Amino acid sequence: MEVHGEIWTLKELFVYPNEYIYWSIQIVMYPFMTGLVAGAFVLSSLYHVFGIKELKDMAKFALVFSFALLFAAPMPIVLHLQYPFRGINVFLTPHFTSAIAAFGVVFFAYGAIVASEIWFFYRKHFVEVALPLKEKRDKTLLEWIRFIIFHTLTLGAYDISEESLKKDEKAIKILAGIGIPVACFLHGYAGFIFGSVKANALWMTPLMPVIFIMSAVVSGIALCMLTYIVVMEIRKVRLRSRRRPWMVSIEEVKGVEISVIRMTAKYLLVFMIFAITLELLDLIFRGYTAVKHWDILRTVIYGRDFTQIFILQYTFGNLLPFILFLLPRLSIRRAITGLLLVLMGVFMMRWNVVIGGQAFSLTLSGYMDYILPIVPHNWETFKEGIGGALGILIMPFVLFWIFSKIFPVFSSEESH
Repeated sequence: MEVHGEIWTLKELFVYPNEYIYWSIQIVMYPFMTGLVAGAFVLSSLYHVFGIKELKDMAKFALVFSFALLFAAPMPIVLHLQYPFRGINVFLTPHFTSAIAAFGVVFFAYGAIVASEIWFFYRKHFVEVALPLKEKRDKTLLEWIRFIIFHTLTLGAYDISEESLKKDEKAIKILAGIGIPVACFLHGYAGFIFGSVKANALWMTPLMPVIFIMSAVVSGIALCMLTYIVVMEIRKVRLRSRRRPWMVSIEEVKGVEISVIRMTAKYLLVFMIFAITLELLDLIFRGYTAVKHWDILRTVIYGRDFTQIFILQYTFGNLLPFILFLLPRLSIRRAITGLLLVLMGVFMMRWNVVIGGQAFSLTLSGYMDYILPIVPHNWETFKEGIGGALGILIMPFVLFWIFSKIFPVFSSEESH
């Protein structure tokens, strides 16, 4: 019988026979996806809680995108399980006796907060769509479907008076304020899982949860910005094809796009500074204290994984995009390049933690390498390979496209 992990593990020197890289690409994707959820929500809360008006359009966009990412967050764990149907037990029997079990409580609490905030934010839109359809007598099949959907979403609350909408705004602000620590805890516990593993010298550090949270905010903001640019570019193409004089002009769309991106990039830089500082502080502290197992860790960090850590993660994923965003007059093309590099840097950080933490044997005299399955030859190599990872990445974009049909991420006059 083939052992889980044997397919993609390459052993070198002195390694125990039962040692393999059990946590593969899906465990890399798990903290990466939960980080995107937390980061997107924090970005939306910058407007709702702190009143940064320049981020209003991006906040609306990020809130819906965070909701779409939420459904994709637990999927890597489900795919990684040998018996995936057991994954539902985390949600059905939530408790705080372990970090993974606590995920059920935090996930549902965060999901309820985001869903409630979206409902208060778009309640007026639901009513404005449902009321005309309700009064219309001869409805087509499509109109009946729209009416059922939006009538259900109103939850019977049809009051859209000024006083009622002010109460909605107050509720949004409260929910966003509560949601920030919950979102941070949702992802911080992923770092807690690694940081509390005493048997692994690379993971055992109290800074791990904080590093995960900061890099999560960076990745979430970066993905929201990148997706926002793509959506705005698609809108420009549609405007060119329609050419209706009463619609928003291409120049106006372009102006909104670049102003929002430049403003959001400033906040991205702030969080990047915190994330980079914490990661370098952790690395310097390890080298200075030279605790137990430092000899084997040094060969992994400065030797075998030098390219992944110092070239891909720090140089291309942190330093280069930091310089690109610092340069004046940020353009869309430069922003796209920087955002892609930022996402690659955060992904490499997750990779180096998860895979790098399993790179050395418990004998302290051997190494293991993870060979990512590219061409699958069975279900195991598909879900634990490039196919499964791409499936997880595509999922939130498909959900976001569906949600955008219900929750307009732009104002009504622009979205039609």
